[in-house]
Amino acid sequence: MAQRTSERLVNLTIALLSARHWVSRDQLRELVTDYRRMSPAGFSRAFERDKDALRALGVPIVTGSDDACFEDGSGYRITRRDFELPPVDFDADELSALALASRVWREASARADTISAIAKLRAGGAQVDSRRFEALAPQISASEPAFDVCWQATLDRTRIAFRYRGADELRTVRPWSLIWRRGSWYLLGFDEDRGAPRMFKLGRISSGPATVGGPGAFTIPADTDLEGLSRSLEPSGPDASAVIAVRDGFLPQLTRHGTPARSDVELPEDFTCWRIEYSARGDLAARVAAAGPDAVVLEPAGLRAEVVRLLRASARRPA
Repeated sequence: MAQRTSERLVNLTIALLSARHWVSRDQLRELVTDYRRMSPAGFSRAFERDKDALRALGVPIVTGSDDACFEDGSGYRITRRDFELPPVDFDADELSALALASRVWREASARADTISAIAKLRAGGAQVDSRRFEALAPQISASEPAFDVCWQATLDRTRIAFRYRGADELRTVRPWSLIWRRGSWYLLGFDEDRGAPRMFKLGRISSGPATVGGPGAFTIPADTDLEGLSRSLEPSGPDASAVIAVRDGFLPQLTRHGTPARSDVELPEDFTCWRIEYSARGDLAARVAAAGPDAVVLEPAGLRAEVVRLLRASARRPA
């Protein structure tokens, strides 16, 4: 629908909705700007088309008259009670369906509007229990053991406690959002021990997390820009690169951030070489080792040796 036509339909709707009495065709021609520019015949055709278009959209235009005050004996109006939506009220099953829909994330990323939707439903008095539909929930690729607890705590606004990077101290955090960055999940939240927002890599949570208290324990400050805050707290960029041969269809979390690369090593037909930028302090070796025979580090030698060490250590563990 052209922008000009859309504007005219909106103006016609406003004119009919705001009128306290029946409005004649002549009055509508004066009220709606576009109609005033038309010839009588053009106005008549446009008005009939616009009425049909609005009714097709569900706008209840009715005709009638208080008396014989109109020349054609007819007027138009939109009754407000028929036009306005009734109060929205969801039962338990409908709320479960809405909450389930909120967990379908694009490209396996936790989006801010998912949490916002749940928060708005709760603010309106709706008791959304996201655990009711756990068996139906779509699964995403999150291998970090801490993910499930952190995600549920983010939805429920429950404080969590954990140890980070093997430190002895326990960190108590108000989880605000889960964020996907450079192939890893991060928790953005308010660190009560530091008294400031912090971002934690889920793969570096060494113990826990465990919930502290019940749901609804905190709210995110209204002026908080989660996206901007996450960018400011984001760890420094990659400081190394690797060439990794990956079996087609495997490790999409890595290959989607890589670029095709060339190698002199002869590989099976279903393998492709990728150059992957990564942080030397990250967990790339563990992720490649977890892929087993479906990924091989070609360079650098140090990363390849670390993957081999992890695989040998895994092979020595009792079944």
